[in-house]
Amino acid sequence: MESVYTAVIQHDDPWWFGWVIEIPGVNSQGKTRQELVENLNSALEEALEMNRADALAAISGEYEEVALIGASGRVT
Repeated sequence: MESVYTAVIQHDDPWWFGWVIEIPGVNSQGKTRQELVENLNSALEEALEMNRADALAAISGEYEEVALIGASGRVT
């Protein structure tokens, strides 16, 4: 399942800076806008992988994965 995240980016010559709104701590910089976007995607992927590994490590016994959509927390 692919999710969409929002980044806010800013150009402060000579650097581009960005933050992923939905995931605290996911931010990066780049010399170009494209480099920044690539760096943000990489940082986001790493953060999601680490968060998933941490969550699964905390589980003991049987578990269920449930997909959530949007901020309303609706279950699909």
